[in-house]
Amino acid sequence: MTETAMGDLTRRARGVAFDPLFKGACTAAAMVLLATIVGIIGMLFIGGWPAIHKFGFKFLTSTTWNPVTEDFGAAGPIVGTLLSSGLAMLFALPVALGVSVFLVEFCPKAIERPIAIAVELLAGIPSIVYGMWGLFVFAPWFTAHVQLPLMMATPDGAFWSNWIAGVPNGANIFTASVILAIMILPYMSAVFRELLLTVPPQVRESAYGLGCLPFEVIASVSIPYVSRGAVGVAMLGLGRALGETMAVTFIIGNSHDFPKSMFDSGSTLASTIANEFTEATGDMHLSALIALGLVLFMITFSVLAVARALLSRQRHA
Repeated sequence: MTETAMGDLTRRARGVAFDPLFKGACTAAAMVLLATIVGIIGMLFIGGWPAIHKFGFKFLTSTTWNPVTEDFGAAGPIVGTLLSSGLAMLFALPVALGVSVFLVEFCPKAIERPIAIAVELLAGIPSIVYGMWGLFVFAPWFTAHVQLPLMMATPDGAFWSNWIAGVPNGANIFTASVILAIMILPYMSAVFRELLLTVPPQVRESAYGLGCLPFEVIASVSIPYVSRGAVGVAMLGLGRALGETMAVTFIIGNSHDFPKSMFDSGSTLASTIANEFTEATGDMHLSALIALGLVLFMITFSVLAVARALLSRQRHA
């Protein structure tokens, strides 16, 4: 047997001895992750059980939040969370798709890479920076140039007047949704771009060869090709919007009532926890805040479950 063959057998023998250790390390890592998730769920359930036991289903339907009388309801933050995140996705999704299509299809090669790097850098800016910019820059500008002029131009009794009613201070559901959209836009744009780059050039060139216009290529070839990944990106962006804390806390107004208009103050589950956790002196108050965390966890889990179901449906289609 040659020296080369002997060396191969020696390396293979070492690999066989190392393989059980490698499998055990990977299994341990997976078990640690699973145990962490179970521990988080258990902590949230145990900590929030006093509030859940006392208020029952009313905890999800009541807007009352009174630490003095220890009467708590999560309906206002739940609605604020869903409304602000839904509006953020409505604003961000088409823009993110447009940015990614521009970078892949129309952007000159000389500036494509710098713009792509700039988009990725925007995705790494801390959320508190977005919140401070929203509070000190965007909110005053929005009040002076959008909210006040729109409210003043609306005739008395107009059917849309209820949709724009509110205190003209820039701290409302709409501005919070815009800040959320700006936050998730770079992340979604960067990942959408990477997805579109996975479309084989031969497929796109074949479509152009058949006489398709760029819009037809994007709508009929590229997007259907990456549709499964696109659904996942959209759901991950929604998940980040649902759980965002500091940026929303700065600019949403932090009112526990149902928002009655787009320019009305509101709150989210995360912003309520951030605002009041350090001030929760009573056991029931603390339990109610932990229960809010459990509700937020379940909403986020439901979003991911829906995304998984959509991906499975596409896989079997």
